[in-house]
Amino acid sequence: MTQTPSREETPVDRRDFDRFVTSRAGRLWRAAWFLTGDAHKSEDLVQTALTNAYPHYERLGDDESFEAYVRTAMYRSYVKWWRRRWNGEIPTQQLPDVAADRGITPARVDLARALADLPKMQRAVLVLRFYEDRSVAETAELLGISEGAVKTHSSRGCASLRRSTHLTEEVAP
Repeated sequence: MTQTPSREETPVDRRDFDRFVTSRAGRLWRAAWFLTGDAHKSEDLVQTALTNAYPHYERLGDDESFEAYVRTAMYRSYVKWWRRRWNGEIPTQQLPDVAADRGITPARVDLARALADLPKMQRAVLVLRFYEDRSVAETAELLGISEGAVKTHSSRGCASLRRSTHLTEEVAP
């Protein structure tokens, strides 16, 4: 006869994981939103990353390590989706009202629009380098590209943002 493990014997304490998700979901969603430019895809990306990372929650020990693991899973999922041409929806110039509910300011909306005009790899590099404050080496490792490619995408992406009609001078990098 097989017994179901008691609450104390489960490998991952669901309450701790729920607390982690509650405390970190907003920041994860914002990073995903800058990547995808779409509220629904952002939610899908965060949920996919959390689902993939959940089995490793207890092994990683602390929230900072687990958040780094989730972010890595999120960026790798984004690259995988991009390489599979995961774009079933038609892009629009108007962002959904969900952004207002998540504390997205008009400057962030303008930045998201400018980022949406960039090629996906440039967008991913800029979000990692300047929003996530990752090093060139970390960005290269997360995206599976060389450090030289990170520098090239970063330079070209910043140049494109400087020319963007969506950004005012005080927002542009």
